Amino acid sequence: MAGIVVLLFSYVLSQFYRSFLAVLAPKLSVDLEASATALSNAAAAWFIVFALMQFPIGAWLDKAGPRRTAGFLFLAGSGGGITLFALAQSPVMLIIAMGLIGMGCAPVLMATFYFFARTYSEASFATLAAVFVGLGTLGNVAGTEPLAAAVEAFGWRQVAFGLAAFTLAVGVGILVFVKDPPKAESDQGDATLFGGLADLFRIRELWFIFPMVAMGYGVAASIRGLWAGPFLNDMYGLSTGEIGRVTLYMALALVAGSFAYGPLDRLLKTRKWVVLIGNLLVLAAVSFMIVADMPPVWLVTVMFVAIGFFGAGYATQMAHGKAFVPAHLTGRGVTLLNFFSIGGVGVAQAVSGYVVDLATEAGGKAAGYESLFIFYGVMLVVALGIYAFSKDAKPQQS
Repeated sequence: MAGIVVLLFSYVLSQFYRSFLAVLAPKLSVDLEASATALSNAAAAWFIVFALMQFPIGAWLDKAGPRRTAGFLFLAGSGGGITLFALAQSPVMLIIAMGLIGMGCAPVLMATFYFFARTYSEASFATLAAVFVGLGTLGNVAGTEPLAAAVEAFGWRQVAFGLAAFTLAVGVGILVFVKDPPKAESDQGDATLFGGLADLFRIRELWFIFPMVAMGYGVAASIRGLWAGPFLNDMYGLSTGEIGRVTLYMALALVAGSFAYGPLDRLLKTRKWVVLIGNLLVLAAVSFMIVADMPPVWLVTVMFVAIGFFGAGYATQMAHGKAFVPAHLTGRGVTLLNFFSIGGVGVAQAVSGYVVDLATEAGGKAAGYESLFIFYGVMLVVALGIYAFSKDAKPQQS
């Protein structure tokens, strides 16, 4: 239990780090002269490095176990990265720091999922994963109004140094308290990293799930983690504290949504339709943001809350994909799915920065943000169109 608790602390920090730039963006744009493109690249660096790390992490989990995999990476990557963030003097240093933090956070959730998959029944995986994600998403909450208040009181550099101390302590805790579960005994398949990936890509059922995993989390994560702050500041003139309040509501919606999604697959006896309907509702909220002409802040907040709540189906998406993964490839299976999830966010954030900058140059800030929501809407339409043809994985059958 102590191991799960310390992994939960590390996941709280992972959720915090992937989203805290939304609140810091106005400060960083002044202090470090960071443009929208630079900030989107910094946010994307976290996700892209995180995603690329999934490949070695999958093999390390299957071979070395979660304790060493998560412990050493979190200690060196996230601890070192947030220290560099506190010392940053330019956007380039910011981007490097975020990449290092992403590297350290990369194994945390997958180490926990590996433990759940090797310890508990398949039918309970989605619920366990959703509860863990829901609790961990409190880090997303901490990166809203509480972060804004701390930054206003102490300054963003001082806050970052405090985070560095806590992050290093959690990294040590993983190495001390986490215990490795028993490994799967199987002679099936190629034991090498890329051999295991080849086995996974031969599973046709996953082909229709990958796009939804890649894009289903991207909209909520990108708006909460990057664009909420600049959008509310540029279009409505909101202060750091006011932005923190709006993003707090969205973060709470992500927490509530994670818990709400958790038992639905077992209650409704379907994973596919839980994910499909939830993301159709996200698409509806994004579509409103495209067609609405400067809606009041309270209505924008409602739409952001809806995107957060209905876009919180990550654990159910992972459970849907994991149902088709053989036991001896559990580590590589969950990390491959996570690669598509986090990689999708990283690519979306990197591309979205260029979309906003180009559209803003051509037609002003309103056109820039309209193009942003159109971009997210198209992403969702493509993902939903492919996912509609996926094979369901009912909990009692998986």
